[in-house]
Amino acid sequence: MHASKPPTPSSKASTGRPPTGGFARPRAVGDGMHGFTELWSRTLLSRLSHALNPLSAVQRMKLMEGSEADKQSWEIKASESAAYAIKGRRMHMEDRFIINENINNTGISLFAIFDGHGGEFAANYAKDHLIQNLHNKIVELNAFKDGKIINQPLKDMEEQKPKESDMNVPVERKSSFKKSVSTADDTLKKEITDPELLAQLTKNRPITREVRPASKPVKNVSVPLSSYMDKGKINYGKLLTDEVLAADRLLVEAAKRSMNVAGTTALIAIMEDNHLIVANVGDSRGVMCDSRGNAIPVSFDHKPQQMREQKRIEAAGGYIAFNGVWRVAGILATSRAMGDYPLKDKRFVIADPDILTFNLDDHKPMFLVLASDGLWDTFTNEEAVKFIKERLDEPDYGAKSLTLQAYYRGSVDNITVIVINFLNRYAPIASQ
Repeated sequence: MHASKPPTPSSKASTGRPPTGGFARPRAVGDGMHGFTELWSRTLLSRLSHALNPLSAVQRMKLMEGSEADKQSWEIKASESAAYAIKGRRMHMEDRFIINENINNTGISLFAIFDGHGGEFAANYAKDHLIQNLHNKIVELNAFKDGKIINQPLKDMEEQKPKESDMNVPVERKSSFKKSVSTADDTLKKEITDPELLAQLTKNRPITREVRPASKPVKNVSVPLSSYMDKGKINYGKLLTDEVLAADRLLVEAAKRSMNVAGTTALIAIMEDNHLIVANVGDSRGVMCDSRGNAIPVSFDHKPQQMREQKRIEAAGGYIAFNGVWRVAGILATSRAMGDYPLKDKRFVIADPDILTFNLDDHKPMFLVLASDGLWDTFTNEEAVKFIKERLDEPDYGAKSLTLQAYYRGSVDNITVIVINFLNRYAPIASQ
């Protein structure tokens, strides 16, 4: 979504400002990039440009005044979680989301948001294939853990044609939203300072996998079930990493065959007992409200201007350039994504997820918010937590209210919000 969209007057791209130092200055596209432009045929460039064109002022006004495209919304309510999503001011809905509170009666919950850009292809592929494979393998590993099946390789993931996706939730037409003048904020300026979270980010294994062009479809290597077990428990970090990268490899191959340059972020949360595991690729984001009302980030955005991301991109022969916001090769405003094969082949963009794990008993959270960047364009983590905290008694735990408020504040993106309510598990304590 916004990750590969050029700046518009009412998007956060227009509010972002180049840092004062430490980052590469814009360069010509061909500067030091011999061979890169060969990846882009005239057809690809034409399709990419078409996909990235911002809405004209007239189009935006028509959408804001209540055209049919602006009336679509998606919502779902489960026992302890809810989601609400709107197409908003975009021409197409490219967000996808998943809620599964109890996978096959295992007690394990799975939540995900995929924020597509350049089309729906990648987000649909991730939702249909990555989530299904995670679901199947969690069920299989849970049975293996309980001794119900013997140790054997996990089944290979079969490549299938992505089916048309409609979010897996009912589509309801809503009345048009009020006109809104954008006041989008740049909420991504803060540095990561929490020692525990920093340790988790830095302990991840080095990024060494490569996605290379192939003449025939890529098949996954079968992995023994035992390799995902750690002291009798499922190693969800390894499982999520392997499955995201496997799905991305197949997605890239499928995209090449259809000449589809779309990409998607991936934000996936798994909960088992008191453990929360979050995998993040891109700039969708999660934040948890602890028992005292504090905003605890459970993911961090992947942005090209971050030092580790900039170094990785430049080491691969790429560069970042400021075009409203910092972008990989002047194109993509997130440094990690699934799909985006023209940038993936050179490893300027990668799909390796960051994995963060939390013991919920340590935080006794009130709730968790997962959202696409259409929300974070207009809300800080702290603002979102405060907003939901005052609306947890709503039928959908405030998910709809927060989504619509982001729209009213001027978000021009698709907006998807999932709220997971922990009040039945942990009672809040008074702040001091």
